[in-house]
Amino acid sequence: MSTKLLAKFLVTCAFVMALLVLSQLNGCSSDKPPAAPAVPQVSVVILKPKSQVLRTELTGRAQAFLVAQVRPQVGGVVMRRLFVEGSEVKAGQVLYELDAAPYRAAVAQSEASLARSRASLKATRVTAKRTAELVRIEAVSHQDNDDAQASVDTAAADVKLAEAALETALINLTYTRIVAPISGRIEISTVTPGALVVANQETALTTIQQLDPLYVDVTQSTTELLRLRRELAAGNLRSAAEGEADMLLRLEDGSLYNQTGHLKFSGAKVSEGTGTVTLRAEIANPDRQLLPGMYVRGVLEQARDDQAILVPQQAVTRAAGGATSVLLVVEGKVEQRQITVDRAVDHQWWVASGLVAGEQVIVEGGQKVRPGVAVSIVDNPVLKKEG
Repeated sequence: MSTKLLAKFLVTCAFVMALLVLSQLNGCSSDKPPAAPAVPQVSVVILKPKSQVLRTELTGRAQAFLVAQVRPQVGGVVMRRLFVEGSEVKAGQVLYELDAAPYRAAVAQSEASLARSRASLKATRVTAKRTAELVRIEAVSHQDNDDAQASVDTAAADVKLAEAALETALINLTYTRIVAPISGRIEISTVTPGALVVANQETALTTIQQLDPLYVDVTQSTTELLRLRRELAAGNLRSAAEGEADMLLRLEDGSLYNQTGHLKFSGAKVSEGTGTVTLRAEIANPDRQLLPGMYVRGVLEQARDDQAILVPQQAVTRAAGGATSVLLVVEGKVEQRQITVDRAVDHQWWVASGLVAGEQVIVEGGQKVRPGVAVSIVDNPVLKKEG
């Protein structure tokens, strides 16, 4: 290669290198704007009014409406048992028959004594009449006449005494047929035919319980009783009559009983030992679904709000002083607001004040934002499904 060509080649390379260096220097000296920070994302729930019922539950147990222990009123040997254990019996139904032979004999003896007393009375009356006629002609003394008249009174008293004895014998005879004093379900028998029983013995032959209607005894503190009475007087509790409130029952399996009872506030007595009071409710039990001793919960409807506002519990924060608040999205920015909550409903809080329908409450992402910061709202599939 000639010297001229080599010189041209070197000059061209130097020029190209200078252009490359200059372009790099220009690139380093250019000013680029910094990237904008990402907008925080949050999930919200839009508040919707719901119909909500305020209820109070009272613990209690079912009790039989009537209980009768069956005992013999006369002694004797049990001849027959005339009922099926565990069945329903009617008032007046014969349950047992005792050996009635001694009592029939006593009735016959009393009838004979009455007949003799009546005959004696008849004779004394004839004698007294004759003596009264004789005393007028002074055929007998006045003393004899007085004795004859007194004999009539004595004989009349003997007749009444014999009549009473006969009535007692007849009553004792009827008591040999032991009947049910009330209607209800009869329990097992403690005696069998052939057993000897005595009048008014300590051990009952059987027990009858009336199960329809049924009582439910609930126990509450005196503070709760005063509150319930105030709400009843204010009309917040649904009532069927003065001094009563409608009550539903929740059974041991959590289901609601299909009858409405009436909680009675009259006759409540405070226990000095525990400071509690027992209230009694009456409820129909046509299907015998409730049994004495069963554990139940009485449900009282205290109030109904058709425009209740509920918020998820995870959206509510509580300060050290007890104040509760939520974060909302208002016009694209975060706003903190204090609220008042009444009580928990499942996994939500029933808001008493501070929120209205249509507002957007932050339920996720709130820990990453602060009041006044602009945010973007993203859907939460779980919240969307629940809403």
